[in-house]
Amino acid sequence: MGITADIAIIIVAALMGGLIAQQLKQPLILGYILAGVVVGPYTGGITVADIHNIELLAEIGVALLLFALGLEFSFKELKPVRKVALIGTPIQMILTIAYGFAIGRWLGFGEIASLWIGALISLSSTMVILKSMMNRGLMGTLSSRVMIGMLIVQDLAVIPLIIMLPQLSNPQAGLPALGWAALKAAGFLILMIIVGTRVIPRLMSYVTSWNSRELFLLTVTATGLGVGYATYVVGLSFAFGAFVAGMVLGESDYSHQALSDIIPLRDVFGLLFFVSIGMLLDPAFLFANLKTVSLMVLSIIIGKGLIFAVLVMFFGYGNVIPLAVGLGLFQVGEFAFVLARVGVHTQSISNELFSLMLTATVITMILTPFISGLTAPLYAIRRRRFKHEPLQTMNVPQTGLHHHVVIAGAGRVGAYVADVLKNLKVTFVVIELDSRQVNRLKETGVPLVYGDASQPIVLNAAGIGHAKLLIITTPSAIVTKTIVEKSRHLNPQLKIVARAENIEQMQILRKLGANEVIQPEFEAGLEVTRQTLLSLNIAPADIKRFTDQVRQESYAPLYGNNPE
Repeated sequence: MGITADIAIIIVAALMGGLIAQQLKQPLILGYILAGVVVGPYTGGITVADIHNIELLAEIGVALLLFALGLEFSFKELKPVRKVALIGTPIQMILTIAYGFAIGRWLGFGEIASLWIGALISLSSTMVILKSMMNRGLMGTLSSRVMIGMLIVQDLAVIPLIIMLPQLSNPQAGLPALGWAALKAAGFLILMIIVGTRVIPRLMSYVTSWNSRELFLLTVTATGLGVGYATYVVGLSFAFGAFVAGMVLGESDYSHQALSDIIPLRDVFGLLFFVSIGMLLDPAFLFANLKTVSLMVLSIIIGKGLIFAVLVMFFGYGNVIPLAVGLGLFQVGEFAFVLARVGVHTQSISNELFSLMLTATVITMILTPFISGLTAPLYAIRRRRFKHEPLQTMNVPQTGLHHHVVIAGAGRVGAYVADVLKNLKVTFVVIELDSRQVNRLKETGVPLVYGDASQPIVLNAAGIGHAKLLIITTPSAIVTKTIVEKSRHLNPQLKIVARAENIEQMQILRKLGANEVIQPEFEAGLEVTRQTLLSLNIAPADIKRFTDQVRQESYAPLYGNNPE
């Protein structure tokens, strides 16, 4: 069956790895990477036949991740971190290259090979960091914005590195190529601004007029991957083009729907990426060169982490941010694989060095969730009262939140509820993860917390322990279930009103502790029915009796024999 069988093996293995990681309360990406080790070519048993094709599919995962990041990206969010991103990141890369050069010489490699080592370890992993922060609910923190800003600049720096490193033996030959690449990048950005402001909005408007969700998803995916391929054709990064496409589409009125539709596709292809990373790890090489690999990994973790932490402090960031950035960005990134392959292809580095760097990169990626998770405990040693880095909050009263309403989700339903509570002068706070919705609400003066409501630290930032009511409007069944569980644990006396999609979900949420569960489609259907019967001149009393009967029959299984 070829690649079809390979994908089936990977999906099943990733499911098993993900279930084990979930059971052990570890990030899912660790389960995916370990699944890759199991089905890789170096461990025997059931093995993926064509790793190269899987790696090519995994590149789509990287592109879709950056495309989704571009959809959520806002220059306003990065404004507080622009200096450390635009100025600090080049400094970090230069310092890390020098540090890597020293490591290479210490381990006995030549000067050119040592420069390659420095360049490879100067890059951090956008994919791993974003996934780790999402899993821990830290996307709303200032340290997350610092890391994202620096990661974006690192990703842009990959192209100059690909051009310059093979030319180390002849620097003058590489300068024209570097200048030409800069001109192409600038021309591409100008072209995308023109296309993005004039062509893409018209195309999206034309497609949405047909009310076909399938066609809308296809258009969104084609935009991201198509622009990415266009950048690849002109010699730039495929992932960079997808990110720019996401930024352009993110400025349109369709960004929220595009993001919600692309996320499942992004996660599936992202899974392929992490499994492909695991397949690159050769346990035999690791055990044969355990000392060298251990020294390399330990040197990267300590040295690179210190460079990031000190540099962030130099740019004026204090509190827990230097520690969070240092423990978050120490790993070697996925673009190091691309760079290392260029080195082997141009015979700039040996196969031995390639295997060493590849093994060290995979290990640092595996260690990232564990080491980045040490941020709070380590900082607590210094500040005993510290629990978590404060999340970004806006328009929250200085006196704090007490006996208030928490609204999880600021979509259409959540926005309606917020408007009513605001007019009634009821104290409330909104939790929202979508940066576009956050910017819209911030301008209206609505109190809000930027983060994932399924994470306890985000719920605590919204004052869930002192709230009297929680309204969950998110459409995702899994997210809603998690929010109910965490909220009930944090505040046993809290009243919870949740949204459900069907009777089965309503029953589950009731068992988990939701006081009231609403099915929007059911209530909308009743209202349409009521209006229909009124148009047919049926008596209002009869209509009310009918709707009450239907509602009672539908909701009765949730409440058992409770006469209320």
